[in-house]
Amino acid sequence: MRKSHPIRRVVLATAATVSGVVLMLSLKPASDPNAEAAGATPQQTAGAQESPQGGASATGSGNGTVDGNVAQTQYGNVQVRLTVAGGKITKAEAIQAPKGGTSDQKTALSIPKLTQETVAAQSAQIDSVSGATYTSNGYKQSLQSAIDKMKASAGSSQSGAGPSQGSGGGSGSGSGAAQAKTVTGKVAQTQYGPVQVRITVADGKITKAEAVQAPKGGLSDQKTAMAIPKLNQEAVAAGSAKIDAVSGATYTSSGYTQSLQSALDQAGG
Repeated sequence: MRKSHPIRRVVLATAATVSGVVLMLSLKPASDPNAEAAGATPQQTAGAQESPQGGASATGSGNGTVDGNVAQTQYGNVQVRLTVAGGKITKAEAIQAPKGGTSDQKTALSIPKLTQETVAAQSAQIDSVSGATYTSNGYKQSLQSAIDKMKASAGSSQSGAGPSQGSGGGSGSGSGAAQAKTVTGKVAQTQYGPVQVRITVADGKITKAEAVQAPKGGLSDQKTAMAIPKLNQEAVAAGSAKIDAVSGATYTSSGYTQSLQSALDQAGG
């Protein structure tokens, strides 16, 4: 048998070693894993920069227009629209009013006066126009409902804005506003119709009084228009139900006092 030459075996072993080294070099990754990780970082950072969302929020401004409920009268419908800015009435108008025949003249006579008084008084406590009692009463009913809507809207805006304010000690006015509440008394039945009083109380005092129900129809309209504004004013001034009856409207005054007292009892006054 023929034996291989020692030098030839050395050459073959060396060639095998070189081939193995070349093969290992060819299988080495083309890039450093650390370099790939570093390359991914800018993409994550860019994603974080795009994620923030806008934080602006809308708050109630107390501006705009408010339509009162339609008030039915003997001569036609009356509906009032208020324009409000900064929580105050800047304009009042009747978008519905009695028309046809003599109603046109009475509407033309009364509505301008009623709208002017509304802006001046900033409330529904305005005088009826002589010769247009039904229109005046309907106007005041619709006006009151518009004012109620306006206050409800302003109240919800304030309550929504409350949590965003600091938790530190509030001012006296802020504390008073938080304590203000509206209470409606029980319905008092009178010979001429029901009477119901609603009061707003702040810091234990009556800041506003109004009749949400009162006798109406015929002479009752005139007596109600004459008596209720005076009774409302006296209730605020007295801060209690100890107020004088209005001459010529005894039943209405008595019912008003009863409902007012029940409202005060509910308010704890």
